[in-house]
Amino acid sequence: MVTLKQLAEQLNVSVSTVSKALHNSEEISKDTIQRVQELAKHLDYQPNRMALSLKSNKTKTLGVIIPNVLNHFFAKALYAIEMEATKQGYNLITCVSNELLSKEMSSLQLLSNGSVDGFIMSIAEETQVKNSMDHITTILKKDIPVVLFDRVAEDIECDKVIIDDFGASYEATKHLLSEGRKYIVLVSEIEELSVGKLRTNGYLKAFEENIDYKQPPIVIHVNKDNDVEASIKNLFMSNPKVDGILSIDNTSGVVALHKALKKGFKVPEDLSIIGFSDENVLVFTDPKLSTISQHTMDIGKATVELLIDRLNKKNTTTHVTKTIKTNLILRGTTK
Repeated sequence: MVTLKQLAEQLNVSVSTVSKALHNSEEISKDTIQRVQELAKHLDYQPNRMALSLKSNKTKTLGVIIPNVLNHFFAKALYAIEMEATKQGYNLITCVSNELLSKEMSSLQLLSNGSVDGFIMSIAEETQVKNSMDHITTILKKDIPVVLFDRVAEDIECDKVIIDDFGASYEATKHLLSEGRKYIVLVSEIEELSVGKLRTNGYLKAFEENIDYKQPPIVIHVNKDNDVEASIKNLFMSNPKVDGILSIDNTSGVVALHKALKKGFKVPEDLSIIGFSDENVLVFTDPKLSTISQHTMDIGKATVELLIDRLNKKNTTTHVTKTIKTNLILRGTTK
C-alpha cells in the first residue's frame, strides 16, 4: 500500500505538503496540488481510514437500524439516507432488526464499540409493544448520538424525524366525510405501533368534530398472523353498507380495492378508498389509489442532516423533532 511518505519522497516534498495537497489546501500552490494528486492517482494511493479515524476520533460512518428491509417505506428511507450520507462524505453500516427487540439490542451493541459515529434508527415493533427502550438510552448515555425516525418514543431525549401521522389521518377522514360518505371504516395492520395509534386517533377525531355523522367509528385490526385478504373479505361481509375505507398501513388499501371491485363495487361512485402508502403500489391498482404521501426521501435526508449537525456540535443543547409534511394525493379511488 502506497503511503504519504512514499509520495513525498518521490516528489521531493514534505509529508505535510502531500497531505495538504490531497485536501486542496489553499496553503499549497496549484501546481504542487496537481503534481501530488496526479501521482497519487497513478499509484492508486488510498488513505488509511483506520489511522484517520484514530487521529480525528471519527469513523465517518453512520449506523442505520431499520425494522424491515422488505417494507417499501423503509427500503426507500434507507436509499435516501445512503444518498445523503454519501453526499456528506459518510459511509453506512446497516442492520435490520426484523421487528425484534433482541436483534435491535445486539445491533446497537455491535456497532457502539467505535464502529460508527452515531445511529439512525426506526424502532422495532417488539420494542414498542414491550416499551423496552433501555438499550437506546444506554447508547445516548455513552454520548453517541441517535436520530429516531418514523417510529419514535416520546420518552427518549434525542433528535427525531416524524410525519404528522395524526393530522394526515385526520385530513384523509375529513375528505371522506366531505364526499358525503356515511359508513367509513379504518383498516390497520399496525395498531401496536406508535404511528398506528396516532393515525387511528386522527380518524376518530374527525368524527368527534362532525355532528352529522351518525355511525360509530369502525376500526378493523388486521392481525399479522392472519390472511390480509381474508380479513378484508370479512370487512365487506360484516359491513355491507361501507362506502369509505381509510387504510393506514402500506398494503391493505390495495387489497381492499381489489376485493371491492371483485364484489361489484363501483369505485369511487359507491366506495372511496384512501391508502397510506408510497407510489410503489400505484402500478398495481386500476383505478389508481388515492394515498397519503409520506415524502420518504425527505425523511431520510432529514435524519442524516440532524445526525451530522449533532456530530459537528452545531446543536449542543435542545433536541430537535422535525416534522415532514404529508400530502393527500387524490386519484381514481376518491371523488
